[in-house]
This record gives sequence, structure tokens and C-alpha cells, in this order.
Amino acid sequence: MKILFNKLKKCSKPLKVFFVICLLLYLGSLGYLTFSLLNLQGIETVIRIIALIFFFFFFIGYLIGGLITLITKRKKMFIVLSIITILLSGSFVFISYNIDKLYNHVDSISKKNITYTSNLIALNETKESDIKKIGIISDKNDVEGYILAQEIIKKENIPDKYLIEYDDYYEMLSDLYNKELDALFITSNYSVLYSSEELFSNIAYEVKVIYEFSQEMENQDKETLNESDGKKLTEPFTVLILGVDSEKDGLNANQAFNGDTLMLITFNPNTLNATMFSIPRDTYVPIACRGKAENKINSSAASGTKCVIDTIEDLTDVDIDYYVKVNFKGVVDLVDAVGGVDVDVPVDFCEQNSDRLFGSHEICLKKGYQHLDGEEALAFSRHRKTLPRGDFQRIEHQQMVVEALAQKAKSIKSVNAFNQILNAISKNIDTNMETNQMLSFYSVLKKLMLDANNKITIDKATLTGNDLMVYNTSTKMNMYTFQYNRSSLKEIVNLMKVNLELKEPELIKTFSFSANEEYTPSVAGANVKDEANTLELLPSFVGQTLTYAQSWATKHNINLSINYITSESKSYDETLPNGYIVTQSVAVKTPISSVKSLTLGVIKHEEKTTTSSSTEQSKETKEDDDKTDNKEKDEDITENVPGLEFGTGKANSSSTEESINKNSSSN
Repeated sequence: MKILFNKLKKCSKPLKVFFVICLLLYLGSLGYLTFSLLNLQGIETVIRIIALIFFFFFFIGYLIGGLITLITKRKKMFIVLSIITILLSGSFVFISYNIDKLYNHVDSISKKNITYTSNLIALNETKESDIKKIGIISDKNDVEGYILAQEIIKKENIPDKYLIEYDDYYEMLSDLYNKELDALFITSNYSVLYSSEELFSNIAYEVKVIYEFSQEMENQDKETLNESDGKKLTEPFTVLILGVDSEKDGLNANQAFNGDTLMLITFNPNTLNATMFSIPRDTYVPIACRGKAENKINSSAASGTKCVIDTIEDLTDVDIDYYVKVNFKGVVDLVDAVGGVDVDVPVDFCEQNSDRLFGSHEICLKKGYQHLDGEEALAFSRHRKTLPRGDFQRIEHQQMVVEALAQKAKSIKSVNAFNQILNAISKNIDTNMETNQMLSFYSVLKKLMLDANNKITIDKATLTGNDLMVYNTSTKMNMYTFQYNRSSLKEIVNLMKVNLELKEPELIKTFSFSANEEYTPSVAGANVKDEANTLELLPSFVGQTLTYAQSWATKHNINLSINYITSESKSYDETLPNGYIVTQSVAVKTPISSVKSLTLGVIKHEEKTTTSSSTEQSKETKEDDDKTDNKEKDEDITENVPGLEFGTGKANSSSTEESINKNSSSN
């Protein structure tokens, strides 16, 4: 060893320095590569390990070989080995840089921190000094409506007596518009959330922000949605696509969002088959976070992602493993990153651009098969107002774009191309998938890239049902709802469970076709017409008889109360007959399931006392006439007062007796 060291001392000093630099360079770059490769969990594990072992042994080889060539003064061999080492070191740095870039893009998709914002808003004409009644949501877990609102309350010293708790944002906003409230606490993206409702269509221009408070916090969705921890994308899974129609670029703010686009997708990586079920925004269902109170499914989004997921899981009986929030702004970047998509546009239309601008900025498309860029694809996915079938046709358009994007996955042939796509969409997507879970999807991409015959197949689903106008107790207005067909939903759910390998598929034993008819692929749920989920609504009793109303209330187990309307009431109308129903306490078209009691206003006439107009009539004659009139009136009231024989007997009898006694005493 001493002899070897002495020989090394005699070697050229510049070569020795160069040798040490090459060793350090290689060792540092190999460490960088090792760290980067270890991050790629689930991607070519065997190849990664073999490569690291080989490169480590190369380091040992260069260390020994370099020393030997230096000592034996074989300069050419030493230089060749050193150049190879430098090239490998440079390759390690280049590969590690691109791996880290890819990893960081994937890692940034899952937003770990969100900036939440609470606003105190009031109508434009409201003076701040007049604010005495302030609405606040009762859910203490609501970040923007309650938790951050408390910070504003403390900061501005708002007295507790000013606060009025609500269970529902729509009811709270309705009371603000009706001036029963002076102000309320709400998320800062209220205009996007509620402008689709007729009553609040101009909310962006009709209210003003009094106070605002923002705070960056851990993503609350991930705190409550962790059921899929550890599950890889190499086994069948479900993912809920949530469309966020924001005017801003990026998706790192706000808890609530509009739920106009809800797409439940199942994917089987073994068969490369997917099912795609777009849930109509107006589907009338029990909302999970509101005590199962029924409303349009898109209203659940106002309470956050967990409320939407719980509501859809209750509806479909399918566990949702992952959610992906997609800001519509990101659709533009994604479509452009893959080079556009090819779709068959069924109608001519014009739509605002991604910044919601019309005029010279609007996007107009003609009917026909064509290539769409990002802005055109977004307009195609967003437009519904002039479509013959409205939201249902828009759902089909969104599915067409998703399908076209899925097929574009085959065009991803390099890490650089994949990086470009991730760079385009990462800021406009949020998900509860962990980074290693997203990386496990590599095996699917590998299948697509290595075999040209492999492609993703998509089974579409369409939910059928009926249109129905329903009274919304929150907004106090009639609203359009979609009453889904139970058999249609059952067929769709069955398809999803088969794709998830939760059910065995049913074999088709017969098949027929006609050469004269164009083949169209079957769509789950589309052809089911029976067993519609009909919702029974409260009818109008105005103009009906009390007998009819009492019979109806008994049949539906509703407590019926009677409010008799007499001549003392300003609404008294002498032309209406006795027993005529003129008012009801619960609005027409209110779902009967939510009605526990009902009060009806019923006409009850009182005959006026007859008196003689003759000044010469004797006192005795007048007294006799008065007695006769009183007797006849008592008999007439008893005969004509309705409802004595019905179920609210005590209340009705008591009310009637009080009226009779009152009449007798007045006479």
C-alpha cells in the first residue's frame, strides 16, 4: 500500500486533481440521480434498482481503473475513462432534472394549501351604519362561512346579538334580497356559485363586500376525504370530476364551487375500459350535508367537496375513491398542450370565451366534424343556452371532449411531452390523489405507448327522467328540477360496478342487427323509460271544499288546522260562499315529504242583525224582533259552520263556539 501511495505521489499533479474532480462530480450526480429515482415509486422498480447498482459499480470501477492508469501512466486510457465518467455525470444531472421537473408537476396537482376567503356582503343600497341583522351559516366546520367569519366578527367587534344562524345559504341569500337580513357571511366566489339561480342572476352587481378576510390553510378537503389512502391506480377505481367554472386562472382558493359539471368515471386499468356518467345539474336528490333535505344536486357544491361526494355516493351506492377538481380555464391549456381535439359539432352556436367576454371575443363554431383548439373546446363544453336539449346536450359535448382527450393519450411519446401537459394543467387541477398514486398510472400509459392496438374504451351513460317544477323553500320560488328514472340509474350503476369488478357481467346470449341500419353503440340508462322517480307535490286548495282538504290531509298524514275568516278580517269577501278555502300556509308545489302541518283560511259568513227603520216602531216590537233574529242567526251559524265533523275537531269546535258566543253577545 505504501509502495502504491509513493507511486501515486509521482503522478502528474494536474491529472490527480482532475481525477479527484471527476470522482466528486460523478459521486454527486449519482447521489442526485439516486434521490430522483427513489421518488418514482411504482415506476420500473427493477430497472431503477439495476441501473443504480450498475452505476455504483461503475464508480468503483472508475476509482480503481483511474488509479491504475494514473500509476502506470496510461494517459489515453485515463482520459477515455474520465470523459465517460463526465458524460455519465452530465447525463445523471439531465435525467435527474427532468425527473424532478416531472415529479414537481405531478406533486403540485394535489394542492396541499388553499387560500380561503370569507366575505361579509350586503345589498348595494344598504348603509354600513344600518347593519343590525347578519346571517351566518350554522355549520361550524364551514371554513369560509363560519370559521373565517369568526375572525371578521372578532376584528370588527360585531355583537353576537346581530348574528342570525341559517342551515342553508340559499335561504340566507333569499332573506338578504327580501331585506329580512342586512348582511351575511359567504365565500368570496359567491357570484360564480349562485348566479345560475334566477333570483341571484345579477348578484355580482347587486351586492357589495363590506369586510373580507383571507387565510392560507391546509386543504380541508384532504382532511375529510382520506378513504382512498394507499390505493394505487393499478386496480379499478372511481374518480369524480368536478367542474369549477372560475374566471381566474389557477385553482388554489375557496372551499365552495359551482357544481354544474359532475362526472363520475370508473376506470379498469386491466381492461383499459372506462364508464362515464355525467349527472345532470338539476337532478333532484337528498343533499347529504343538509339532513337529507332534497334539492338540486349542484346546490351541494356550495357546502364543499365532501358534501358533493357524500351526496353522489348516497345516490349511486358506489364508493368514490378520488375527486379531481378542474377549473374550466385549465381545459384551454390542456387541449392546446395535446395539440387540439377532433369532435363532431352538432349545431351552430356562439359562446363567450374563457374570460367570459362576448362581442369580438366570443367563440363561434359551425356544425360539422372539425379540429378544436383550447378556447373552442371550452366553448363547446360550456355552451347550453341555445341547445335544443339544454344541459343534457351540454353533458354529451363534455363527454365528447373527455373522450377525445383520452384518445390523445396515445400521442404522448416522451417525458418532455408529458411534462408540457402537466405544466399546462397542474395549476388548474386539484385532487385528493397522492403523488405516488398518480405516478402509479404510468403502467397504463406504458400499455398505450408500447402497443398500438391498445386504446382506452369508454362506455357512456345517460340518466333519463322527467322535468318538474318544484317550490324551493329556501329561495321561496318555483325551480326547475330533473326527476331521475330509478331503473335508468340502476342500469348505470350496474355498468359501473361491473367495470370495477364488484359484479359479474351478464352474458348477452342473443344478438341481432340489420345491414340497412347504421350501428350505434348502446348507452347505459338511455332507453329505460319506466319507474320514473315521481315526486308528489302539494296541490292548491284554494277554491276547494273543506271536506276535500280534510280527506286529503288524513290520507297524507298531515296535521290540518283551520283559520276561519270572518267579517272582521280585511280579506273578507261577502260574495264567497261559506266553507270556501281562500288561503293555505304552505306554498303550492312544495314536496309533500317536507310538509308536516298545513293551515287553511276558510270563509265563514256572519249574518248582520236586522233592525227596523221605522222610528214609530214600539219598544216591545223591537225587542221581539231582536230575539227572533238572534234565534234564527244561532241556528243558521250552527248549520253553516263547516269542519265540525273533521279530525281537528277540538280546535274547530272551540273556534266555532267562540264565534257563536261572540255573535250572541254582540246581538
